[in-house]
Amino acid sequence: MPSCAVKGGCPTDYIAIALSVLSFTVLLLWSIFPFIVHKVPRTKGSGFWIPVIQVVASFILLVSLVISNNILRLRERHWLRSCYLWGVWGEGPLGFGLLLSCRITQASQLYFIFVKRRLPLIRSYIFLPLILLPWIAGAAVIHWMKPLSSRCHMRAQWTIPVISLHSLYIAILVGVTTAVHHVEFRFDELKDLWRGILVSAVSIAVWVSAYILNEVYDNISWLQVASRFMLLVVASILVVAFFSISSSQPLLSQISLRRRETREFRTMSQALGIPDSGVLAQSEPISRIDHNEPLDKLLLNKRFRQSFMAFADSCLAGESVHFFDEVYELSKIPEDDSVRRIYMARHIIEKYIVAGATMEVNISHRSKQEILSTSNLARPDLFQNALNEIIQLMRTNLARDYWSSMFFLKFQEDYNVRSNEYELEQMTGWNFSPRLSSVHGADDPFHQDHLLKSSGCSSDTTDL
Repeated sequence: MPSCAVKGGCPTDYIAIALSVLSFTVLLLWSIFPFIVHKVPRTKGSGFWIPVIQVVASFILLVSLVISNNILRLRERHWLRSCYLWGVWGEGPLGFGLLLSCRITQASQLYFIFVKRRLPLIRSYIFLPLILLPWIAGAAVIHWMKPLSSRCHMRAQWTIPVISLHSLYIAILVGVTTAVHHVEFRFDELKDLWRGILVSAVSIAVWVSAYILNEVYDNISWLQVASRFMLLVVASILVVAFFSISSSQPLLSQISLRRRETREFRTMSQALGIPDSGVLAQSEPISRIDHNEPLDKLLLNKRFRQSFMAFADSCLAGESVHFFDEVYELSKIPEDDSVRRIYMARHIIEKYIVAGATMEVNISHRSKQEILSTSNLARPDLFQNALNEIIQLMRTNLARDYWSSMFFLKFQEDYNVRSNEYELEQMTGWNFSPRLSSVHGADDPFHQDHLLKSSGCSSDTTDL
């Protein structure tokens, strides 16, 4: 025990390492689960790279604790095993400091979006390094002054400033969380923030206790072993409990956290409980489509909108119709329900408006800046100018080809089938099946030839 207490490699050390490997594996699987299993497209911006930074910082923190506390028995001394590389930089600005900075960045985003009702004034890729600067400055000073002992223990006069820096960041996180605690979040944002505060505070308390035990009772071997075991175990719990994607990607967090539930939210409108959103119901009312009506009025018909959307997707131009569909779902939310309106508006902005979005729509720079610089994300006419441009774009590029496509012919056929069923049901009171009530045009080979001739887009680039 005395030798492994100093040089590392005690049985409890390997148990702690196994627990840390297990916790990081859980963290890694948790973070990539939606992308591998549900094939969720990778988003651009802070919603993706902040969780990635959290995973990287968690790995650096665990490795730094293992090396700086001599948990592994290392035979050779090398500059990569330096106390200042792992005990100062790894555990500080690149580990615990980076985790706290990411969480403060996420909390500040929630404050601006749901309290101030606008997008953050400073971009996340600028805000995060600014928050991290005190950690970098502190690590640079410690590296320059070199106050660590040969066992990577810090002297008492340096401990108070380091603990104060940790406590300051937790206090900032508590302050921002308190500022948003009155918001009725629809997902797990607030719970994740409080959980992060709790586990980080407990981790600091364990770190301080371990430091005191190591300095005061330096001659007790089992206490040295037990203290570093607790350090690594608590850090292993920290990296899993601290990780959160609900603040950046709330819909994605529901997919990963609720994977055992039978119901899955495929769209933000479904997750927010917007009425009549999602898959088209069989009981959806039918109505005849008049070519002379404006396109924006025709798109209010859900059956027509889905048919038109399928045609646009086949032409690789479906983002415009999807944008119209999501803005229409937003209009169903009452104006006094500001939280749900902000959720939906934020989702639309990240999916369709910001540069490099997965389904970025073609709108003018003026309309885009009007949305991104708005002072009220919940206002009803937030997307109106952009929607007008999108409707004009669809009317010019898609509508004419749709009327002569197989999608519209299929839509007419379905309308005729459902109309005949409805008439027979009204006359007899019976519910006839489609096979008994009408003959499908798809069963007619001559009709199939006609569909194939008129199913393509004007560019003839899509093989339907």
